[in-house]
Parts: sequence; structure tokens; C-alpha cells
Amino acid sequence: MASVRFQGVSKIYQKDILALAKFDIEVMDGEFLVLVGPSGCGKSTTLRVLAGLEEPTTGELFIGERNVTDIKPQNRNIAMVFQNYALYPHMTVYDNMAFSLRMKKTPGEEIDKNVKDTAEILGISDYLQRKPRELSGGQRQRVALGRAIVRHPAVFLFDEPLSNLDAKLRVQMRNELSLLHTRLGSTMIYVTHDQAEAMTLGDRIVVLKDGYIQQIATPLDLYDNPENSFVAGFIGSPSMNILNVELENGIIRIRANNMVLENTPYAGLPDGEYLFGARPEDIHPSEGSRFSGEVEVIETLGNENIIYMRFAGKQFAVRCSPTVNAVPAERFGFSIDLGRCHLFNMDGIRMKVDSAKKVGKLDSVVK
Repeated sequence: MASVRFQGVSKIYQKDILALAKFDIEVMDGEFLVLVGPSGCGKSTTLRVLAGLEEPTTGELFIGERNVTDIKPQNRNIAMVFQNYALYPHMTVYDNMAFSLRMKKTPGEEIDKNVKDTAEILGISDYLQRKPRELSGGQRQRVALGRAIVRHPAVFLFDEPLSNLDAKLRVQMRNELSLLHTRLGSTMIYVTHDQAEAMTLGDRIVVLKDGYIQQIATPLDLYDNPENSFVAGFIGSPSMNILNVELENGIIRIRANNMVLENTPYAGLPDGEYLFGARPEDIHPSEGSRFSGEVEVIETLGNENIIYMRFAGKQFAVRCSPTVNAVPAERFGFSIDLGRCHLFNMDGIRMKVDSAKKVGKLDSVVK
């Protein structure tokens, strides 16, 4: 096990294509860190640079106290698990898991013990003599994990390892990865575009956009205190409702329909244009409310309903009980929990009011 440190790491490809910019972060020994963001944000590039498959344009990389920037991939003591499993089809499960140990000329008894102990942990002991084609997707992914575990690396790297699995199996494998991390106590860096994976797996989450770090935080802090409108909109499903508003003397006026929100916590902010954000669970059904929208779609999920309506010229999502009455094409009244909402300036930076009622904004990067 070891810590990992990125120090001013950037990656620029030919024709000035920026893949990663000024990446500075320290991953603690034994931490499960998740990198999340849309396609092309720099997630996989970060892993490939750490693995030695790509050279950083600038900056340095440390695993523990060792500078590995110029060290070959095979000498970095890392193991990488890919989304396509990357198993040798002509080898048995046992041989796939033992391959790297044999290449290192590990004694046969030690190989046998490592492979069988790891197979027991992953629940694939009965499949050791099968070929990959005889396994399900979940079983193949366990073999790929096992091949990494037997090496006892300092750091595990995961590049969207569950993306080829069906929804039910993804949930099961997420749980197994969490249990595996607890059992091994290893440093793990995990890349995904699936925010549910990020929120359930990570000790901390790094949100990336266009190669820039937008926010680094624990899952709960990321959800409750997004530093900018991109993070607010990306984290959460359905995403946060964002409206264009005007603020005057602490009163928020919704520009599209000229309605106002009073008694807001933003009395100290300068008057002007802002973005107002409210999560679907902070919008509450309210018959007879002056706020209402026309229902467009109702998603029935069993334990809850997601109501999508048209409000202030935009689609507005409400998360509510399945017993709440809503009918497509009819009006739906609601209230907004202002204490749970957010205000962003027009650059997307979240505004805040501290305990002394002083107003300011959070530093952030929105590129």
C-alpha cells in the first residue's frame, strides 16, 4: 500500500489538445478515490499517466516517497483493471491469474497459494479451470480483479471496470468492490462516468471537466455543497434544477415568468443576475401554491415518483412519494425549500453567506 501524489501534472497532446491541466492532488494511503466526469474530461488520461502508459507534459508523480515520473510501467508496482477485462482467451482462469507472477519468476508454491487465496476472496474458486468464454460478465470481471490482487500492488487502478455489466450486476459488483477495499485496505483510484458508482464507492470524489478539477470532496459534501453550477448539475439524478433569476434586496425574481421568492438567505448579495439551483427532493408538492408547472412526464419507480414539468421555460424535476397525485398535461403546485437551495453567479461559482452574514463566493475553476 502507498499514497499517490500528482504534482502539477498536465497532459497536452499534439495540436494543443489539452487532456489534463494542473492536476494537483494527494491520494492517502488506503484511500478509495473516484474520478468522475463526462466523456473527454481527462479521467482515463489521469490513470494512464499514473500507470506510465502516457508521459505527462509537465509535473511529477509520486507513489509513496518514490518519484515514478520517469519509471517504466512494469516497475511502478501498480495493477490496472480495464472495462474489457483483457483476459487471455486461451488460458484458464488459474493461468490468467498466475500469469504475472510467473513472469516475475515467483516460486510455484507461492503462486498457487496466492491464486487460490484470491479466488476464495472473490468467490471464483470453482471456476479456476474454466476458460474466459465459459464465464459470465461478472465472473470475468472477478477474474480481472483477481489477476490484479495476486500481485499485491501498491496501488490499484480501475478504468470503468463495470461499464459492460447489466444494471443489477453493476450494483452487486459495486458492493463487492467496497467490501474488497475494506478487506484489503489498499489504495484504489477508480474512473467512472457513472455518478452512482462515484457516490457509493469513493471516500473522496474528484469531479473533472475539460481536463480541469472542478471539486474534490467527500460524496455527501459534494452533493450538499457543490462549488459551481457544473458540479451541481452533474452530481445527482435527476440533476439539479437551474433557473436564471435576478436578485434585488434579497428577493429572487425568476426571469422567465416574473415570479418572486422572498425570505431568501441572500440579502447581503449584490443585486444582479444569478443562477438559482434546487434539487428535485427540495421541491415539495403544494396544492394551491402560487408556483406551478404543467406536468410533462411521470417516472414511476416504485418507492418514489419523478415528476417532470414545464416551469419558467425549462423542464423542472420533482422527487416525491408515489402517492402524490399528478396528471400529465395538468398543473402541479409546489413549494421550494430555500434553505436547501443554491445561488451561483453567472460564471457558475456558488455564492455563500457565512455565519457573520458576510457575503462571498467559493473559489473554483469553471473552464
